[in-house]
Amino acid sequence: MRFFVQILLAFLFLAGCTSKTVQHNGSHDKTESVTMDYDSLLAQQLNADEYGMRKYVMAFLKTGTNRNQDSATVAKLQREHLDNIIRLADGGKLILAGPFLDGGDLKGIFVFAVATVEEAQALTETDPAVKAGRLAMELHPWYGSAALMQVNALHKKIQKIKI
Repeated sequence: MRFFVQILLAFLFLAGCTSKTVQHNGSHDKTESVTMDYDSLLAQQLNADEYGMRKYVMAFLKTGTNRNQDSATVAKLQREHLDNIIRLADGGKLILAGPFLDGGDLKGIFVFAVATVEEAQALTETDPAVKAGRLAMELHPWYGSAALMQVNALHKKIQKIKI
């Protein structure tokens, strides 16, 4: 039992070391826990709010209304679609993209690092597969971790074969 108490005290001590209590407006009633790992410069660079979150626009790529292209055209559109993804990612506008693997009408997702659905709509209209009607986009404002802004840089470090 004594060993258990020592472990509990050690845990509580370590937990206390990872956060600190801060005051708001000199008031002692409202406090919040701030992690010691907090990097204000990185948070600012990623446009993070106080929770480490930010606004994005998520796009659901769906089956379009024009899917009757021949196989050569489909292959060309797919290549152009991937090239557009790379262009948007390299430009910092597209931070996450990928297909769904179940073969349904929902083909994939994009997460755009833009403030409005209108901005995301303009970006989706640059996609050759959308222009050709093979894909349609359904756009929704989304709130997620600002750390997603670093996914593309990290992905380049682990990608052995380029798309």
